[in-house]
Amino acid sequence: MHLGMKNFLLALATIGIVVCFVLIKMIARVDTPPPPPENPAVNPYKKAIAASGIVEALEENVAIGVPQSALVTEIYVDVGSKVKLGDPLFKLDTRDLEAHLAVQKADVQVQKAALDRLKDQLSRLESIKDRRAVSIDEVKTRENDVTVADTQMKKSEEQVKKTETLIDRLTIRAPRDGIILQNNLRVGEFVTQDPTKPGMILGNVDRLQVRLDIDEQNASRFDPKMEAYAYPKNNTDLRIPLQFAYIEPYVIPKKSLTGSSDERVDTRVLQVIYRFEQPKDFNLYVGQQVDAFIEAH
Repeated sequence: MHLGMKNFLLALATIGIVVCFVLIKMIARVDTPPPPPENPAVNPYKKAIAASGIVEALEENVAIGVPQSALVTEIYVDVGSKVKLGDPLFKLDTRDLEAHLAVQKADVQVQKAALDRLKDQLSRLESIKDRRAVSIDEVKTRENDVTVADTQMKKSEEQVKKTETLIDRLTIRAPRDGIILQNNLRVGEFVTQDPTKPGMILGNVDRLQVRLDIDEQNASRFDPKMEAYAYPKNNTDLRIPLQFAYIEPYVIPKKSLTGSSDERVDTRVLQVIYRFEQPKDFNLYVGQQVDAFIEAH
């Protein structure tokens, strides 16, 4: 009985060792990764600087802000609408200013009536031929009253112009020609002065540009005279020739390309802007990511 128990325990230990060995082999096994859904972009140069970037509207996108937090009462454009410089985009609530303007206009009429009355009194005094019947001080006093009343009326008129300007300012207009790329507003919603959440985004998509992030370690190798090509993320067979536009010479922390505006990585990058023509058989859209290669010495 004692011998049989020893054999049983020995067999059980052997089985345990075999099971552990098999589990270790299974855990350590590295599965062959599946092939990528799209082939990666091919570097066309022997020596090149690789960069990633985001497509932008020409001259960058314009985030349309508001001069004050207020209620949206009217929207004049839709996404995709073409606008010219000065075209109205949307309007904020002006009812309080319009009520104030009505009071100011009424005050101007009161000031005008008071001025006309004082001018009439002065005119009567000046029409008296016998100067001995009217004292010089009284005439001077009337003249001063007319001057004060005239100044007060002009002040009231300027207040009216100021309020009219404030009302006009609440009709937000296009700062330049372009197309409405995004509209985050709805009539009846309250819009705030938050620069991270613009009411609308305006851009010019007739021609596009791409903002490339070049690693700071490769910045010294960059030469704007060298050729450059971009590849869309979903069509790496399409080579888009790039035309150098300008460099933003301030090296900044690289933004994550996940869409979040506050994500950062440790890498710092030099941002270089290239322009390009929209491909004929393939549409690129603002905000789309691309891979780029710049020929290097």
